[in-house]
Amino acid sequence: MNSKQKLAALASAAMLFGISATAYADHDDRSYGSNNGAIYDYAQVISSQPIVNYVTVKTPVRECWEEMQYYTVDRHAGHRAGGTLFGAIVGGVIGHQFGSGHGNDAATIAGSLIGAAIGNDIAWKRHSQYAVERHARPVERCKTTYREHREERIDGYRVTYRYNGQKYVTEMPYDPGQQLRVRVDIRPAR
Repeated sequence: MNSKQKLAALASAAMLFGISATAYADHDDRSYGSNNGAIYDYAQVISSQPIVNYVTVKTPVRECWEEMQYYTVDRHAGHRAGGTLFGAIVGGVIGHQFGSGHGNDAATIAGSLIGAAIGNDIAWKRHSQYAVERHARPVERCKTTYREHREERIDGYRVTYRYNGQKYVTEMPYDPGQQLRVRVDIRPAR
């Protein structure tokens, strides 16, 4: 290698070293992403105020209580039927003793009806104190009502920040703290 070639190689190396040092000095603490050469930096947060909404919340409340349910039981209903039947037979026999021909049939029917009514009345009086029993049992009743109350909900934060001497305002779903990561978009003017 002659001296001209050595000098050219040395000049090329010096130039390459100078360019890489300049590029490194411009880099500072910003990060370069893979999104089309996007650059990210940090801005100073000036204020972060919660965005508050008030909502009405309905809560179901189940209320239960006991109440008495009354019912009756007729224990001796069969005894009255027997008395009615016996009265109808006796009345029919007595009625058959009166009249003749078709009048005899009418007297038998009338005697049966009157005897059935008398037999039923006697059976009712004889078993009336035990015939109907009244009972009570507790039954649980429930209903659902809704209670309403208002709650405060934070829907996000209104963030004011400063970047490169300019103030900006944005809404975020969380409080960013003292610094906010921002995307710096540098494009040539057209």
